[in-house]
Amino acid sequence: MSLIDYECVRQLLQSEHPDATLVYVRGECVVLPANEVDDAHKMLVIARRDEIAARLPEGELSDQALEDLAIRLDNVARDLGD
Repeated sequence: MSLIDYECVRQLLQSEHPDATLVYVRGECVVLPANEVDDAHKMLVIARRDEIAARLPEGELSDQALEDLAIRLDNVARDLGD
């Protein structure tokens, strides 16, 4: 079972917040503005939108590109528990 799926990545990339951040909280991914990530959740940050957008070809939001990113981010989320 994936912790992060392509829909989480899509939400991050399409968020209205310029500083959107993907956080894994209580078993689900949540997209928040960076200033809303409190100290208790900073260690649960998976990625920021600007980091992810830099990995996509210009304007590419295909399902395959999102799925590839989701797999990478899922690995990041799993590593948080180590």
